[in-house]
Amino acid sequence: MELILLDGRKMTDRDSAHRYLKSTLRLPSYYGSNLDALADSLSELSNGVYVILFNIGDMTASLGEYGDALLTVFEQTGNQPHGYRFLKQED
Repeated sequence: MELILLDGRKMTDRDSAHRYLKSTLRLPSYYGSNLDALADSLSELSNGVYVILFNIGDMTASLGEYGDALLTVFEQTGNQPHGYRFLKQED
């Protein structure tokens, strides 16, 4: 089992969010730094990987609608058969 913790406070704008996600999730060098690229990369995470996002309120306060869209990507790609598990820790 691999546990990846994502801190929403570290995602204060789109660029910082994607840099943080690329580093923390160890995304490939060709990662496109957008929501479609994130969804594609997340779909490649295997079973046994748990991604926990916390400080969600801080993230959405900083990113607005983009933060909501980012959260939706995690919710839609996580918890699929044979894929990674997504958990969110509400503020």
